[in-house]
Amino acid sequence: MKMATAAAATSSYSSASAILLYAIFFAGTHAEPTEVATSEVPSILPVCKTVGGGSTFFDVQYCLEALGSDGRSANAGMNYRTYSSIAADLLAANATSTATKIGGLLRGRDGGDEATTRCLRSCQALYGGVVRRQPGCAAAVRGRKDGEATRCLEEAASAAKECEEGFGKSKVASPVTMENDDAFKLAKLAVALLSMAHY
Repeated sequence: MKMATAAAATSSYSSASAILLYAIFFAGTHAEPTEVATSEVPSILPVCKTVGGGSTFFDVQYCLEALGSDGRSANAGMNYRTYSSIAADLLAANATSTATKIGGLLRGRDGGDEATTRCLRSCQALYGGVVRRQPGCAAAVRGRKDGEATRCLEEAASAAKECEEGFGKSKVASPVTMENDDAFKLAKLAVALLSMAHY
């Protein structure tokens, strides 16, 4: 009987020790990742939550990826105008590369189907306009000409949307869907950031 009692006491002592060690181990490991995750939170997260949280055009993740792709974001703090300027510059780069891609696609079309060629020509004209307007658009963002900047950015979003819709209406696949989507979202992101610049 003494052995059974001793075995039971040892067993309950071992169980209690195991539970205590388990709790200490997981409490320690739980605290560490939280500290690491907190220190790695990008400074743009609050900005992106503000403009992307309720947006129907882009989400917080898109905002983080777009703004995070430009090194200037690291020092922008909570300056929404600076972030809008960054988004406008990213839009200009996107529009330029998309116009170049469309030009290449048109040059490479030997005959090809007429509907796709027609859509690409329409997109070439649309993106040509965006590329021409974008330097003035970015200058308007920086120069606090918010009405002018917003109109310009909205025109860029409309151009990207019109380009993509042209392929849909012609019932042909768009070779620039990703570029159109990116241009549209960047323009809307720049507008959303600009709308917060006065706060």
